[in-house]
Amino acid sequence: MDALVKSIKHHEGVRLLPYLDTAGKITIGWGRCLSTKGISMKEAEALLAADIADAIDDFYKLPIAVIRNCNVARRRVVCEMLYNLGLGGVMKFKKMLSAIEQKDFDLAADEMLSSLWAKQVGIRAQLMAQTMREG
Repeated sequence: MDALVKSIKHHEGVRLLPYLDTAGKITIGWGRCLSTKGISMKEAEALLAADIADAIDDFYKLPIAVIRNCNVARRRVVCEMLYNLGLGGVMKFKKMLSAIEQKDFDLAADEMLSSLWAKQVGIRAQLMAQTMREG
């Protein structure tokens, strides 16, 4: 088995971002064809867990007043935004973050809803903004 793994790794090479293989199929990793095989539910759950962990880590990179002023429910909202948009994307929500720093959660929710992101995610943004308001 070790020799098989070593040979496949040697011949396939690893690519951590999707690419088109020589047959034009979307591929990732050591030759995993996403176009035909996809991923398993177990793999999807593992990716989700890793991405949530990254979002939580990114939460603690936000301004200290944002971290302190978010209760558990608001942390969940901000972490979900981090999951969806990444740290760079959330950092563009300057007025929302400033409102959280000032404990003005209604304004923070309004800022969430007045964004392109809210238009793109629809009801998700409305539900998250409601949680931001109510805590």
